[in-house]
Amino acid sequence: MEWQYSGSMTKSAGELQRLVDDVILDEHFKKEDLLGFSVEREQQRLDEHQAINPEFSAKDGWREASVRLHLPKPGLQQEDEEHAPAFVVDKIWIRSFLEVVKAGLQDVSARKFHWFPQRLFRSRATPDNPLAEPERLITDMYNSDTMIREHEDLQRQPRNPEDAPDVEYVVAGILVYSDSTHLANFGTASLWPMYAYFANLSKYLRFKPSIFAAHHLAYVPSLPDGLLQFYEETFGVPASAAVIRLLKYDLMQKVWLLLLDAEFMHAVKHGVLIVCGDGITRRVFPRVFMYLADYPEKCLVSCLKTLARCACPDCTTDKCDFWRMGTKRDMAARLKNARKDTSILHDAIARARRWIFEDGTAPDGNNIKQTKLGLFSMAPVRSAFSQRFASIGLNMYKLFVPDLMHEFELGVWKGTFTHLVRILIAAGRDGVQKLDGR
Repeated sequence: MEWQYSGSMTKSAGELQRLVDDVILDEHFKKEDLLGFSVEREQQRLDEHQAINPEFSAKDGWREASVRLHLPKPGLQQEDEEHAPAFVVDKIWIRSFLEVVKAGLQDVSARKFHWFPQRLFRSRATPDNPLAEPERLITDMYNSDTMIREHEDLQRQPRNPEDAPDVEYVVAGILVYSDSTHLANFGTASLWPMYAYFANLSKYLRFKPSIFAAHHLAYVPSLPDGLLQFYEETFGVPASAAVIRLLKYDLMQKVWLLLLDAEFMHAVKHGVLIVCGDGITRRVFPRVFMYLADYPEKCLVSCLKTLARCACPDCTTDKCDFWRMGTKRDMAARLKNARKDTSILHDAIARARRWIFEDGTAPDGNNIKQTKLGLFSMAPVRSAFSQRFASIGLNMYKLFVPDLMHEFELGVWKGTFTHLVRILIAAGRDGVQKLDGR
């Protein structure tokens, strides 16, 4: 107890309990091992070990990749995008998407996977109403209509003639999550990790840290400072804000194109044989069902303009109609104005990029704003998910579902609650005290 209340005053009762249980009572603990212990020396040894054994080990499937960002210059005509000056962004740490899927399905947690989706019902019958119809419940992806439909479509496909009759054909539902994280209160240190989860596992297990259900995919770099310096040395002028935004979109898409490689797309179409964690051999077909991120990041991945006139990643409802949210008219408008990844938009994006690189049009110029891209608040960049999945009929805009933590609990609701408290303070009297009391 003396240790807890001495030195730092932030040591909790849980930390004290862990000190006793995990250190002092551990069978490997010997106080003789601490004779001559020096924190500075041991930290130096850790630094030396890290220099020899980097965090991103090839044993875990990590590899360093690079992408080329082609640079536009407003007012300068170039041959085409491929022949424009390019800057190489390196030190992009990624893992093979397919290898991550294989590792996750071969893990012992796969014994708890729901390989065959089903509809879940609960009985509403009571002694007073024995004929009440059962009520359907949707608790996870594996009892949703989307996954059931994917599974049924898969079973109707012709089987691989090389597979044994007892090989099961299953869908591996993948949930992608990414979030840029600032690591310091004072400084610019940051990380931008990407994770993959499996929708076949119950959310009650998936959210347990002890299950290790999150699988690292990549770390997205920010635009390096050298890029802006290279741009100014190449064209003689600094990059405009519109050009920088365009390069941020391009960088994110190129990172995702590295992940959605030919190997992964072959598995999406033809499946891959895996001996799963429960010992059963299955032909697994990966399917990306959701992309979870905060609002600005969803706009970055889906190539939409943040807080523009059509601000929603799911539909093209005008911002001036947001006040109707929750009404029947609003729900009808969402269905009517749902975003669709069509060939018309693909052609419009390709035409806009030709204008930017070949004609020297500014990325935010009036010529582009007057096209369908400007009408639907889209950036002149085609999403990597569109490039990979449009040919197989997937509408990539359906991937970007709401993230309640970022968009409501830490965003809309937090801002609304803060504003209400300010109103109570401005009104005076004891309004805030009554709120605290409640």
